Amino acid sequence: MTSHGCAVIGCCERKCRFELRHGGLCKKEKRSTTLEMASQNMDPAASTARKGNERGNSATKGSVTKRLQQELMTLMMSGDKGISAFPESENLFKWVGTIDGAPGTDALVEQPMASTACTKVYEGLRFRVSLDFPDGYPFHPPQVKFVTPCFHPNVDEQGFICLDILKDKWSALYDVRTILLSLQSLLGEPNNESPLNTKAADLWSNQEAFKTHLLSTLQK
Repeated sequence: MTSHGCAVIGCCERKCRFELRHGGLCKKEKRSTTLEMASQNMDPAASTARKGNERGNSATKGSVTKRLQQELMTLMMSGDKGISAFPESENLFKWVGTIDGAPGTDALVEQPMASTACTKVYEGLRFRVSLDFPDGYPFHPPQVKFVTPCFHPNVDEQGFICLDILKDKWSALYDVRTILLSLQSLLGEPNNESPLNTKAADLWSNQEAFKTHLLSTLQK
């Protein structure tokens, strides 16, 4: 009996060694691993799914990183005046951009007893903006806000911007260059019908008073 029992045990041990040699686990070790995971309130199936999600997230970030690298090259080679943007340190998902109030973006302002008057209240001024890109970019828009105080009808005191292409009108065809050019255009052509800053909207028709207040906010 003893000899037979030893033979059975020896057979089991050889089987375990064989399975381990070929990347497998014997039933005893599988049961031990399952019990260990159970003691830690871990679902083996959930653990496998989590690893799959991690691989998927890594692939998604890789595609976003490639897209942002391409956009950086496009922006650098565009030659557009008055706009620029670069990643913040080594984090490609966070950028810092600059926008100059361009002379070519004159605003048409309603004036009493006159049809229109051209103004350039932002000409010569430079504003910094931050761009935070989500993992779902470019299918979801980045969060863009002014870092430099910007007194404007469509920018609130925290720097958040009311611009349709950054919200419901966003398209995966847009890029950083599109955003910066749109913001540059918005400086001279605000949408006063749906302002975030009502004081700025009210002052817009009085360009002299508007620019005085604008400059005072930049000096704070």
